[in-house]
Amino acid sequence: MKVCKNLVLPLLISAFALAATPSAFAAPPSAEAKQNEYVKPNMKHEPYGELKIVMPITTDDKAIQGMKLRNLSNGLMAAKDWKGEIEATVVLYAKGLSLLKNPDETTRTLLDELAHKGVRVEVCNNSLKEQGIDFHSLYHVTDKDVVPSGFAEVAYLQAKKHYVVDPVN
Repeated sequence: MKVCKNLVLPLLISAFALAATPSAFAAPPSAEAKQNEYVKPNMKHEPYGELKIVMPITTDDKAIQGMKLRNLSNGLMAAKDWKGEIEATVVLYAKGLSLLKNPDETTRTLLDELAHKGVRVEVCNNSLKEQGIDFHSLYHVTDKDVVPSGFAEVAYLQAKKHYVVDPVN
């Protein structure tokens, strides 16, 4: 027992000394500061061209919904900057319909901007029935936006060469 007590204190002192000693492999502070600078992308492949995507939203988590919409907005801008175009469809089903139930001002603005850029928003009829929601009560939804099944619509669009993009995964 005495041997263990005699070893613990020197080991702790050595560990603290190592932690406080600057590493020979550490980057100089100026390099660390440069790490936070913006770097313009330097693509090594051809321009984006035409991309077709479908993005399902199935959650009622406002943070995830907002993140997905911001990702889509950023992707549209990047494609435009890099000589491309994205044809995008957002498919809402299950709890995802909550996105269009009384959206806050920020969400309404983002949805309007995406619609202005040609993004379609489709709503699952099965989810409307299951949740007892009248599509008229959802933000900017018309009968043309209602699809029989959100799940099947995602699969259908994927079969029609739309890439499924789900930023949560």
